[in-house]
Amino acid sequence: MNNDYVSNFAERIVKFFEQKKALGYSYDSAIYIFRSFDSMCVDFFPNETELTEGICNKWATQRGNESLTTMDGRLCYIREFARYLIRTGEQAYVLPTGIVKKGQRYIPHIYSKTEVFQIWRAFDNIHPNETYPVAHIVMPTLVRLLYCCGMRPSEALNLRMEDVDLDKGTLYIAESKGHKDRLVVLADDVLELCRDCNDRIRAYIPNRAFFLAKNSVGACAYKWVSYMFRKTRAKISIGNNRGNPPRLYDFRHTFATHRLYQWMRDGKDLYAMLPYLSSYMGHASITETFYYIHLVPGMLETMSGWTYESAKDIFPEVLEADEL
Repeated sequence: MNNDYVSNFAERIVKFFEQKKALGYSYDSAIYIFRSFDSMCVDFFPNETELTEGICNKWATQRGNESLTTMDGRLCYIREFARYLIRTGEQAYVLPTGIVKKGQRYIPHIYSKTEVFQIWRAFDNIHPNETYPVAHIVMPTLVRLLYCCGMRPSEALNLRMEDVDLDKGTLYIAESKGHKDRLVVLADDVLELCRDCNDRIRAYIPNRAFFLAKNSVGACAYKWVSYMFRKTRAKISIGNNRGNPPRLYDFRHTFATHRLYQWMRDGKDLYAMLPYLSSYMGHASITETFYYIHLVPGMLETMSGWTYESAKDIFPEVLEADEL
């Protein structure tokens, strides 16, 4: 990692990463952020050795079409780096919190069953190329896994070979959000997909994580997968939902929502079933799960005995979140 950084902060950035990893944090997603920070310091502060207010304020400038959420994430990492420097006895400026004003909560796109099948068919028909030689193997399996298991894209991309038990049909999700570990049990058809993907991809990448080469840094892998998804989504014209472009992450929201609908159709006791959904998705509480359940007018009304109005009485927390 030492060769990745060339500014006057290079050695300290490396030690910062070493400490975080020793404490059990992955921090792989921060690598490209610190590369960008390092480049900025070389370009604008080549002689500065102290993390000053000027450096931090330059870093806190919003970039082009950068979202506030992405910007806030960048600032959090440098804020934590400053605290690390202070703990080691250095002077460092800590960016104050609240610089980025929280906007309206992002409203996810809930895919219809038709849209899900359209996306699956589209990825079944993509072809490999020199840049992405395993795209035709990875993407069809990945998009199905995200929808069928409600996994975060990062969780799927971070799967190691030792995390995937193709005999028992389980995925071990290590150190996910909130530093929680969990087991995801695969349905028989999804397990077969994963077995087929494994058999085919190892001919291309014998020494790998489950989906990608071992040297695929988390952020880079996610950028590649996101690019493939946006490219394919545009071809089949999946539209925006209230101005928000459909994302890979929205499969997680769709999984939770569709599962709720299915339980309604089956006449299940929803409050008895929700703890299972919460545990399966890796949430610390049912309150977190409510964030992923969206009451969509029209879909509920197709269920015998249910209307959008009657759902208000049962899930006021969900309705309130959806109407933000």
